[in-house]
Amino acid sequence: MPELPEVETVRRGLAPALEGRRFAHVTQRRPDLRFPLPERFAARLKGRRVARLERRAKYILVHIDAAPKAPEEVLIMHLGMSGRFTIHAPDGASMPGRFHHGMPGAGRHDHIVFDMEGGTRIVYADHRRFGFMDLVPETELTACTHLAGIGPEPLGNEFSGPVLAERLAGRRAPIKAALLDQRTVAGLGNIYVCEALFRAGLSPRRIAATVATPARSARLAAAIRDVLEEAILAGGSTLRDYAHTDGELGYFQHSFAVYGREAEACSKPRCGGTVARIVQSGRSTFFCSSCQR
Repeated sequence: MPELPEVETVRRGLAPALEGRRFAHVTQRRPDLRFPLPERFAARLKGRRVARLERRAKYILVHIDAAPKAPEEVLIMHLGMSGRFTIHAPDGASMPGRFHHGMPGAGRHDHIVFDMEGGTRIVYADHRRFGFMDLVPETELTACTHLAGIGPEPLGNEFSGPVLAERLAGRRAPIKAALLDQRTVAGLGNIYVCEALFRAGLSPRRIAATVATPARSARLAAAIRDVLEEAILAGGSTLRDYAHTDGELGYFQHSFAVYGREAEACSKPRCGGTVARIVQSGRSTFFCSSCQR
């Protein structure tokens, strides 16, 4: 499943095609994705102007201006495991990246098509249909089912060592499980938790409460921020079905220090250890037992 860097990469790719533009036409090819689509989904979007795109955790938030008899709303989009957006520009000249021509969007798994003013077409395809879309009033956004209770953004100003320590205090779960809990920190997933714990020199099996010290929490918060920023800069990770909005693949996986590197030598100088793999809560965890304590 795409994690924060992948979702942020997609958000940045969609922004030039959506922000400031109106939905000229919306094609809805099925009544549901993971969940039923909102009532009158296509009709409620048609003619509305996109004010801005944001990301919260692993969700893309499309803020839509008010219209006659319609309040300001937010289109919440989640990619699930295999959802992807592809942007098709009329001539390819006005949009960044490489774009397909011929204006497709009628494929078997092309479930939602946004035709924007100016001729740009944005196709959402999802062959597993684990993604979803929802429309909620702007005034109800933070309290809606999808976003209520989510922890601080790891790249935001509100995230720090002391904040992380507060959220880990008293937690008896392994630190790996605590970080995957979206109530602790928003948007973290299996890959980047493994990488951040490696950088911080912390064992994924360590009890979360023992990380709630000034030194350890500061070290881990910095590692989380650094690995996410580097992954976003590199374009996210290419795993399974993930791709950018322009179809190009990310390549941060070439920089993974431990994830997927079972039995390889630890990359930290003078460590001499070997990357191991264990299973925690049904998920693979990669770490070096020599330098991660």
